[in-house]
Amino acid sequence: MDNNIIEVKNLKVYFKLKNIFGKKKNLVVKAVDGVSFEIKEGEILSLVGESGSGKTTTGKALLQLVNCEFDVLKFQGKEMDLTKKGLNSFRQKAQMIYQDPYQSLNPRQQIIDIVTEPLEVNKLISSEEERLKRAKEALEQAGLKPGEDYFFRYPYELSGGQRQRVVIASSMIMSPKFIVADEPVSMLDASIRTGILKLMIELKEKNNLAYLFITHDLSLAWLISDRIAIMYLGKIMEIGEANIIINEGVHPYTKALIRVMPKAGVKRDGLRDVLEGEVPNPTSINSGCKFCNRCPLATEICFEQEPEMKRIGKNHYAACHKLEENSEE
Repeated sequence: MDNNIIEVKNLKVYFKLKNIFGKKKNLVVKAVDGVSFEIKEGEILSLVGESGSGKTTTGKALLQLVNCEFDVLKFQGKEMDLTKKGLNSFRQKAQMIYQDPYQSLNPRQQIIDIVTEPLEVNKLISSEEERLKRAKEALEQAGLKPGEDYFFRYPYELSGGQRQRVVIASSMIMSPKFIVADEPVSMLDASIRTGILKLMIELKEKNNLAYLFITHDLSLAWLISDRIAIMYLGKIMEIGEANIIINEGVHPYTKALIRVMPKAGVKRDGLRDVLEGEVPNPTSINSGCKFCNRCPLATEICFEQEPEMKRIGKNHYAACHKLEENSEE
């Protein structure tokens, strides 16, 4: 039985740049260029890559927060209804946790208003008593106890961790089934990241939540994910179960990310083994593999022909012309 919470095929998000400095030719940034994957109920899929790889744009496209094109976009096994009524219903079941909890909260609103705003917008409460009750439950579920102590505070009166818990409470008050978590702990001190991650996993297990967890930290993705997708310049390079990606990753970009992962008990001598070269201009990328300019294994075909995503094992796929060579290493 198909238990995918979300399924997307050939997702594309292109941004047209306006003419500047007298240039006549319109430039196009292919922020997301033909991405396909599915996320099962209760699963965490981490989307990992460098800044500018299109991870956040992918998450926003799934939630229909940016204009996009696709061949298939399903939610809970059904084609997504893109009418106003359909999107209103979808957004009650799909929420987003943003990277910066301070920027995503209205500094002029009290916590009670921030947390219950989704209920009021969707007309899901009928009385003030119900509003206060639902807010208290959501805040305490997010680890802010007692909940009523936070009702009339403002975001600036809270710590970074508390603000992110308010964001989580605001998302969870709708009882969603799918959440896009965009770098939810990257703006927080290391000392409180564990608490937020633990909370997110507890909510997943309690509510059978599915996450698209966006991060540039492969080691973090390995710790919390069921599967990992490696993304570079709008393309998924490799996708598979977390342990397989870490231990049996075959794509050169995946291997480069693994080499710089911190390892417990291992002391690094000398300089880090990092990728050479710069990320190319996204408006002038060749027709071949998007990673070819930085890939140590690139040959002529890599610059001329884009590789297809191929299955190389159970639930393990990669897009590379050198798959056989990489698998033998």
